[in-house]
Amino acid sequence: MLVDLCKTVDLGKIFYTIFLNLYELGFSIAAIFNRKARAGLKGREHLLSTINSQLQVERNNGTGPSKTVWMHCSSLGEFEQGRPVAEAIKKHYPNHKFILTFFSASGYEAMKNYAGADHIFYLPFDGKNNAEAVVKAFNPSLVLWVKYEYWFYYLTELKRRQVPVFLISGIFRPTQPFFQWYGGLWKEMLACFSHLFVQNEPSAELLSGIGVTQNVTVSGDTRFDRVIEIVDNFKPVEYLDAFCGNAKVIVAGSTWEDDEAELTHYVKANPQIRFVIAPHEVDPANLKDLKQEFPNSLFYSELVRNKQANTNIEPGINVLLIDNVGMLSRLYHYADITYVGGGFGDEGVHNVLEAAVFGKPVLFGPEFEKFVEASDLVENGGAIPIENALEFEKVVSDLWNDEAQLKERGTTARQYVYEHSGASKQIIAFIQENRLLTN
Repeated sequence: MLVDLCKTVDLGKIFYTIFLNLYELGFSIAAIFNRKARAGLKGREHLLSTINSQLQVERNNGTGPSKTVWMHCSSLGEFEQGRPVAEAIKKHYPNHKFILTFFSASGYEAMKNYAGADHIFYLPFDGKNNAEAVVKAFNPSLVLWVKYEYWFYYLTELKRRQVPVFLISGIFRPTQPFFQWYGGLWKEMLACFSHLFVQNEPSAELLSGIGVTQNVTVSGDTRFDRVIEIVDNFKPVEYLDAFCGNAKVIVAGSTWEDDEAELTHYVKANPQIRFVIAPHEVDPANLKDLKQEFPNSLFYSELVRNKQANTNIEPGINVLLIDNVGMLSRLYHYADITYVGGGFGDEGVHNVLEAAVFGKPVLFGPEFEKFVEASDLVENGGAIPIENALEFEKVVSDLWNDEAQLKERGTTARQYVYEHSGASKQIIAFIQENRLLTN
């Protein structure tokens, strides 16, 4: 059995190396056509030199920390998931340095000025030399890997240096390579984690099935803690009250083209309702298309300029298109009914908790079943899946006509979020009990 595992690991390394080379090549080609890929490639230019020079300044000034915590997130969603843990660590250990890395441009660009981290970098592409250089430069005392995205050389280098590595809010499914006959390399990556904080019992059971039992805790999903923090520290979105007025309001967040197609007829047929649409992609081409699809609309940036110039909104405007990134989680506060996008695409629905925590019914497309929280909300009545535009219109009309149902579904959604909070506290307690960041 051990020999077989070694063989699959060695073979896996060969294929993994080929994958890394092809991935970097594909990334470079994609950068020609794709804005995010281009930003990610540009952000990695001379990156190792940048990392070393920034950290060397601290060492030369004698301001280098006694301990450093490194959190890695694939993108913005994973950062929001890890954020409660990051901020709790900064609160409990204010003298330690905190380094934040992102793989994607959407995460890095949105959070590059985040005040809660001492340093924010792109993660250099995986590879033996890059991993050794980055881990040496960071010299972390603790590493937090959020949810997923497994990079072999980084993880094995951290293990070689005996650095504690936690996976937080991990989620596992039977189709992942860890649980396949060819998954030797993936199992080796899994063995690099000192502790795995997973979201649910099925994940723990899958890990147990491949012999991973001693370092697994079912702690829940830290996203519940994050969305509660947003409500507890809510900051109004400027001029949103003025746009919404006393009208009924539907907020649609993280929408894609397929989502918007389901909304179009209802929006045009109901000029008395205010719609706030926050598309997942805010590049100029997509915003231009949205403006054409929803002719009675204005961009949020236009709303701000109008209000600052004391100019009234043009009659007939009932759609506000959000042309920035970062305010979506607060927009749901203004809704009577929320819609979360992604449910008409293969990847599935986006973060439904951001909407549910505000105590509003949540609607989304049919692709939601691989997301536990979305399925739970459907089961308990806090959310309603819709199959098409006609069903969307019927569901919304039923909610408008039944105020008791509208309120009950919203209350149920909010209660679900609060009942599942606490994962961040468990992780922080584990760090403290094991004195991982104590001098």
